[in-house]
Amino acid sequence: MSLPLDGIRIIEIGHMLAGPYCGMLLADLGAEVIKVEPPEGDIARNIGPHRIGPHNAYFASLNRNKKSVVLDLATAEGQTGLHRLVREAHALLTNLKPSAIRKLGLTYDDLRAVNPRIVCVALTGFGLEGPFADRPAYDYVIQAMTGVMELTGAPDGPPVKTGYSAVDNSAGIMAAVGLLAKIVEGKGGQVDVAMYDVMLSQLNYIASAWLNAGERPQRFEDSAHPYIVPAQLFRTRDAWLAVFVTHDDAWRRFAQAAGPPDWLTDPGFATMQGRRLNRERVVASIQEVLERDDTAEWVRRLTPLGVVVAGVETLEQSLASEHVSARGMLVEIPTPHGPIRAVGNPIKIGGASERMTLPPLLDEHGDGA
Repeated sequence: MSLPLDGIRIIEIGHMLAGPYCGMLLADLGAEVIKVEPPEGDIARNIGPHRIGPHNAYFASLNRNKKSVVLDLATAEGQTGLHRLVREAHALLTNLKPSAIRKLGLTYDDLRAVNPRIVCVALTGFGLEGPFADRPAYDYVIQAMTGVMELTGAPDGPPVKTGYSAVDNSAGIMAAVGLLAKIVEGKGGQVDVAMYDVMLSQLNYIASAWLNAGERPQRFEDSAHPYIVPAQLFRTRDAWLAVFVTHDDAWRRFAQAAGPPDWLTDPGFATMQGRRLNRERVVASIQEVLERDDTAEWVRRLTPLGVVVAGVETLEQSLASEHVSARGMLVEIPTPHGPIRAVGNPIKIGGASERMTLPPLLDEHGDGA
């Protein structure tokens, strides 16, 4: 069956994660994504030790459903090949540095004469313009510069990065939104997405508290929420339990199932405001109760009541869960050397079935794209 982006052609000129992740999301939804690579290929082809036959597992996780064409864009021949692709394309996506984007002629101003309806998306660290525009930028650096690292970790510990590439992945999603918005508009033009800007936008209510009230963000023990109590991790008898109680009705259900009677009558416990003002006392009391039983038992008892709780699971446990299976979030692409297994696309379209093809070998489609 057809997919929503069937008939849309996108030229991807990028490497590593943010740009290729954006391109893969669009390819999963039916777009024809032609990955233009330098003669030596995307450096992601050589990251990590895991391979399935000729396919690198890191590269495969970001580049399925695409075609690969090798062009040396620093040469006249490469530029001719690029323009040939651009003439029939809806969009061009790149996550090179701004200086490289301009040098290689990848902006809308460079390509409008070739195709005035082309949408050119520049996904960079700091944007096409600005004082930091040509600084090198990776996920780690953006986390450090936007306050994300400083917000993360134990209160008395060092700054900590997120456990996965939050900046790269978030920026890839934002670039896909911008690209599709311009295609829907039906006009060519430049889309400028900066990883720095994306992370600032995701600090929304935390930044708002500082901007409007001068409230400096702080870290709390056990990954606690700054305003909602309880909303954090608690130790149980055998592991950890995530508890997130957002309103007083949920608190009453939680208290009736787990707590002593004064959780329902003490003003310091019974209301959201009271719990926030008495955080330490409330958290200590909950901790004393929850450590009496195992995580699985608390999940079994509290989930049917509508109390938001979950055990802290490993990635392996998550990937093996019945929910992941039911949602079709694991995909396998067969190869002569065994299947390439990967996480699927999170966007499920009614009436459309997923289309999964192997990540391309270098220049696999050089003669036919």
